[in-house]
Amino acid sequence: MRNMLRPGLLVTINPRSDKTRELLVEGVIEEILTSSNTHPHGILVRLQSKEVGRVKSIQARK
Repeated sequence: MRNMLRPGLLVTINPRSDKTRELLVEGVIEEILTSSNTHPHGILVRLQSKEVGRVKSIQARK
């Protein structure tokens, strides 16, 4: 999955600060933080908004 992600890509993440695992935030990837190609809970990224979380889906540009 990590190989499908790159900085500048629009994604939806579940922020690390959300302990309920229900909140989803859309944003543009600034940095990929997970070093392995896969992770059972999603690849960890930092968005341009500085929000950190695990990728739940890749969005099409609007």
